[in-house]
Amino acid sequence: MNKNRKLYIVIPAYNESSNIKSVIDEWHSVLKLADEDSRLVIINDGSTDDTLAILYDLQKEYSKLIILDKQNGGHGAACLYGYRYAIKQHADFVFQTDSDGQTVASEFTPFWDERNRYDFQIGWRRGRQDGFGRVIVTNTLKALIFFMFGCTVTDANTPYRLMSSNLLKEYLAVIPEDFFLANVLISILAVKRKAHIKFRQITFRPRQGGKNTINFRRIVGIGLQSLREFRKFKKENYMFLAGGE
Repeated sequence: MNKNRKLYIVIPAYNESSNIKSVIDEWHSVLKLADEDSRLVIINDGSTDDTLAILYDLQKEYSKLIILDKQNGGHGAACLYGYRYAIKQHADFVFQTDSDGQTVASEFTPFWDERNRYDFQIGWRRGRQDGFGRVIVTNTLKALIFFMFGCTVTDANTPYRLMSSNLLKEYLAVIPEDFFLANVLISILAVKRKAHIKFRQITFRPRQGGKNTINFRRIVGIGLQSLREFRKFKKENYMFLAGGE
């Protein structure tokens, strides 16, 4: 096995029956860049449509596809579930993206080529095409992060991130299993603890199928829940945020 080439791609999925086949087809092909023991991991987060049945059918076709089925706990909890699984399988790197088809697999190669230069490479969604409501959420989070943690993160919640498993494992040790905005918190920790980070501009397309559920009520709810969870985490992990153990 070549050193530092074992890649686990983690994709949470909830009611993505209209997108999941094309997403798997696109991202499964990326594994040819990595070691033969690399895997594509789909976490079915308690879908109520045909997503899980489709996944099991696709597993017959895609040899490196792993399916993890869990009760619904939200996007953050599903990501954390997948990250912990990848680390247990001794992945060298963990990459996360989403199952709605908004990201582009062909843009992954520069991330992979520079995997040993950075602890984290995170996509930067400049000129995103998925609606003004999503832009509001991103900007609200950016302001909230500065208010709560005193740092600026270029794009904290991008579902396009290549992470060193060693540093990710260190961060997961202090993150609750059901943390709401897991990727945001990981980005904050990386900035606060001065990890070697690169933000790369990526394409972010409109959702390729299914329903966009964002609305003003959800935006307000996301902001309030984020504030509560960030405040609690900051209180309980002050020293870790400051760069200590």
